[in-house]
Amino acid sequence: MALIEARNLTLANRLDYVSFTMEPGEMLAVIGPNGAGKSSLLQSLAGLLATEGEILLSGTPLHALNSAHRARKIGFLPQFCESAWALAVEEIVALGRLPWHDRDPEAIRQAMRETGIEGMAQKSINQLSGGEQARVWLARVLAGAPQLILADEPVASLDLYYQAKIMDILRQHTSEGRGVILAIHDLALAARYCDRFCLLKQGRIHAFGSPETVLTEAALSDTFGVPIHVDLAHSPPIILPA
Repeated sequence: MALIEARNLTLANRLDYVSFTMEPGEMLAVIGPNGAGKSSLLQSLAGLLATEGEILLSGTPLHALNSAHRARKIGFLPQFCESAWALAVEEIVALGRLPWHDRDPEAIRQAMRETGIEGMAQKSINQLSGGEQARVWLARVLAGAPQLILADEPVASLDLYYQAKIMDILRQHTSEGRGVILAIHDLALAARYCDRFCLLKQGRIHAFGSPETVLTEAALSDTFGVPIHVDLAHSPPIILPA
């Protein structure tokens, strides 16, 4: 059974009949130029936008799940996060347990270990750099142990070491039948980690499938409007404006 299935998702001026199926254990990259609909798609899959069409999570319509059940199944990491209060890092990570109505200490510690923030536990969130804060917000999602993580540009503010670290964590999350869908601009980085790609252009799926199917010079050049050089055989892959 598919982990998540989208059927004809439509949102005025943002998404246009987007349909796809994602299997358990997959990591799916949503790519495309600015304004293509990447964030709108992730927010729709999280149930945060009133989108026409249908979303099935493990065969169950998303709208049939109450908010608590949905929050246990889907962890959403938005592109921009901020705290209205100067909370300690550990308190923010513990918020990931709210859907479960507990403060499971092992789940919280594990999430902090995975993201490398255990040494910051008692620091205030507003004392951290942007990259450090990004890891805190991801830890909050991981603490909830969701079946599916939806991450909008999770490595955008991170240095090279933590870009790879976070992608490793997300890749590991796909074990045991779980999955990850992320919006990402770094196509070469995504090519190293992701099983399949959803290439959006003006709210429509322009290409969907394996890296070899989607990350072609023709498809990328047409979508981004500039010549793109692609060498997936190189280690690591090379994807650059020509």
